Amino acid sequence: MSAPFVDLDEPFRTLWAGRDPFAAVEELQGEVFRELEARRTLRTEVAGRGYFVKIHRGVGWGEIFKNLACLRLPILGAGNEWRAIKRLEQLGVDSMRGVAFGQRGSNPATQHSFIVTEELVPTISLEDFCADWPKNPPPVLLKRALIRCVAEMARRMHGGGVNHRDFYICHFLLRCDPVPAPGNLKLSLIDLHRAQIREKTPRRWRDKDLASLYFSALDIGLTQRDLLRFLHQYFERPIRAVLSDERRLLRRLAREAGRLQERYLRKYVTGSRA
Repeated sequence: MSAPFVDLDEPFRTLWAGRDPFAAVEELQGEVFRELEARRTLRTEVAGRGYFVKIHRGVGWGEIFKNLACLRLPILGAGNEWRAIKRLEQLGVDSMRGVAFGQRGSNPATQHSFIVTEELVPTISLEDFCADWPKNPPPVLLKRALIRCVAEMARRMHGGGVNHRDFYICHFLLRCDPVPAPGNLKLSLIDLHRAQIREKTPRRWRDKDLASLYFSALDIGLTQRDLLRFLHQYFERPIRAVLSDERRLLRRLAREAGRLQERYLRKYVTGSRA
């Protein structure tokens, strides 16, 4: 059996000094967001600061085999998110700040692990920030700065061997203080528990991330020129070269737009006539 691994930063290094961190994390109280037999997610406060806590207690072989049968990689614990946070930190991609992590047990079905991250406040998700753009377009310079920022984060992430697997604009948190402006934007990428980490991101997984991002941004009033600006920033190549070399990706983005339109018609048009 492998020895437990624990990495604690303040305030938990002092708070849990001399204690079993796996027992201490289970005693944390606060607002519970998810409570399952194998997983618990809550927000807690220590010395007036907010933290998010995720505890994994082992999913069992049944859940592992069910995921594998559906060709999905099972989430076995908090280690994946911890490693993704650390890799993004190395790549200069702003994310959550991990302050506590622990993992014990070599059996993937019964492994006990936890991760504690600082609460990112005050922030708003990019999805909520952009929600009224179709009716109230933002200042052009602000929109362009946000597109550039998202493209740079995506390029660094994929260039460093990380693909997100839930790469939607709702998982970008925008700092609200100071008020967002073209010259002082700060975006943080969250929800990394499904991320994959390699030496190099396969094109297939890169394209999946970019398609998910595009899909999630279809309703915020972006123009064709905005899309081209994103592609230019992401690939750091002349747009003519991108359009020529990335035709497979562009076809995939077009399919995502069509899928969203079909879903909209089925739900709001066909459904209203039923």
